[in-house]
Amino acid sequence: MKDLTSYVYNFEELIRGNFLYVDKTEYIWELIRPSCAGYFLSRPRRFGKSLTLSTLKAIFEGKKELFRGLAIYDKPYDWKTYPVIHLSFGDYTPLNNTAERLDIYLNEKIRNIAAEFAIDLPATQDASSAFGKLIDCLSVNSEVVILVDEYDKPILDNISNPEVINIQKCLKGFYSVLKDRNAKERFLFVTGVSKFSHVSLFSDLNNLTDITMDFRFATMLGYTQEELEQHLGDRIAKLAGDQDLETYKQKIKDWYNGFRFDERAKTVYNPVSLAQFIENGGKFNNYWFSTGTPTFLLEIIKKQKFDLEAVLDSPVSSFAFSAYEIDNLNPLTLLLQTGYLTIDKALERYGDTVYQLRFPNLEVKGSFETYLTGYCSDLRIDQVKDSVYKLADAVTAGDVDDFMESMKVFFAKVPYDVHLKDENNFRLLFFSIFMLLGISIEAESKTNKGRIDAVATNGDFVFVFEFKLNKNEEIALQQIKDRDYFRKYMNSGKKIMLIGVNFDKEAGQIDSWNYENV
Repeated sequence: MKDLTSYVYNFEELIRGNFLYVDKTEYIWELIRPSCAGYFLSRPRRFGKSLTLSTLKAIFEGKKELFRGLAIYDKPYDWKTYPVIHLSFGDYTPLNNTAERLDIYLNEKIRNIAAEFAIDLPATQDASSAFGKLIDCLSVNSEVVILVDEYDKPILDNISNPEVINIQKCLKGFYSVLKDRNAKERFLFVTGVSKFSHVSLFSDLNNLTDITMDFRFATMLGYTQEELEQHLGDRIAKLAGDQDLETYKQKIKDWYNGFRFDERAKTVYNPVSLAQFIENGGKFNNYWFSTGTPTFLLEIIKKQKFDLEAVLDSPVSSFAFSAYEIDNLNPLTLLLQTGYLTIDKALERYGDTVYQLRFPNLEVKGSFETYLTGYCSDLRIDQVKDSVYKLADAVTAGDVDDFMESMKVFFAKVPYDVHLKDENNFRLLFFSIFMLLGISIEAESKTNKGRIDAVATNGDFVFVFEFKLNKNEEIALQQIKDRDYFRKYMNSGKKIMLIGVNFDKEAGQIDSWNYENV
C-alpha cells in the first residue's frame, strides 16, 4: 500500500517517496501532443495545480523512468529534453505589495532560474527584460517550456490594495514577454485561481487555450468517485470500521466531493481535503477552507450588497463564468472561480444555457457561511458556532422561547454600528445564520423585499418563522396563517410551531415574538 500525502506537490518526490499518485497522465499527454501549445487553467486553491505543473516539468525534462506504470509511459512520445522555466508565485507575500517590490521579487526568481542554467544576466535589467533575456539564451539550441503557477497571486493578495492597478500593470508587462517570444516556446502552461480579463492582464496572451471549463479536462484535477473507490477504497473501508460502508462513503462524498467544472462532467473531490481527512484518521473537519479565509471575497459581498440567496435560488447566465476586471469585481464570478460555488446543473432558457449553482459540499458550505456570518456580525468564529448549536438544540427540543432568546443573545453580541441599521446586511446575516443551521438540522430561509420567512425542522418539531422589520409580531404571525406557509408540513407527523417575530432595526435587536401550535 502506497503512502498518501497532502503536503508533497513535487511529482518526482511523490514517485520516489512511494506516495500514492492517482494517474492523470492521460490528460497530460493530450495537452502535450501538439508540437507547440499554450494553455490556461483556473482551479480553486489546493486543487493539484502545482503537482500538475511539476508533472509537466518532469515530462519535459525527459524523466521517463518516473512514469513507468502510468498511462503516458507507453504513449507515442519522444521524451525529448527541453529547458524548463518553472515560475511559481506560491511564496509571494504581502511584503511585496507595491509594483516596485513585485519587480524585485520577479527579478529574483528569474535570476535564480538563470543561475541554475549557468546563465549570467545583466545586473541592471528589470524583471521583464531579464525574463526575455533568459528565454533568448535558453532557446539558442532548443525551444523552451514555460510553466507559470499561481500567476494571479500578487493580484489576489492585493485585491483591496489601491496599489493593485500598478501591480497588475507590472505583471502585464512581465507576461507580455511570452507573446514576443512565442516562436521560441515548445509549451506554455499558466495556472491560477481566477481569470482576469484578456483586456487587462492577458491581452498579449490571447493565443492561450483556456481549458478551465473544457469538458475534456474537467476531471484532470481532483478525484472522481471511481478514482476514490479504486485507489482509496481499502483505506475508506478500514476507516469505516463497524459503520455501514455505503453510508460512510456517502458522508465522505457529502463533505468533500461536489466540484463540477463542466455541466456534463462528473463531480470531483478536493484532493487535499480528502488526503487530510484520511491522514487524520477519518475525522470530518474543515481542511480546505482553513488554509485561507477569503476576507477579500467577504468584503466585496458585503460592500456590493450581493444577494447570495438569490444566486443560489435562481439560474445564472454563462456570463457569470467570464473573466473580470480588477476595477469592476463581480462577487459571483469570484465565488465561482475560487471554488465557493460550483455548477449544479445546466438548463435551457429561451434558447440560452443557464446554470443552477450550489455550494460544492458541506466543507465549503459550512465554513463559508460561518466566516460570512462572522464577518457580517463582527463576531469570532467560535461565537458564531456556539450560537448555531444553541439554536439547533432549541429546535430539537421544540422550545420556541429558547430559540428566540438565543437569537436575541446572538444579535445583542453584534456591535451596534456594524450592521443592523443596514437592511441588506441584516438580511445577509439572517440568511447565513439559517444556512449554517441547515448544516446541523434541516433549515432554510426565503426572503424578498417585503418579508423574511424561514423554516427549521428536526426530530418532532417544525418551526415556521415570519420576520418583520419595524412592524409587530402579530402581523408576522397572521401572515404565516394567511399565506399557508405551514401547509406543506401538515402530513410530516411533526408538531408545527408558527412563530411571528418583529425586529427593531433602529435598536438592532429582536423586539418581540409570538407563536402558536398547529
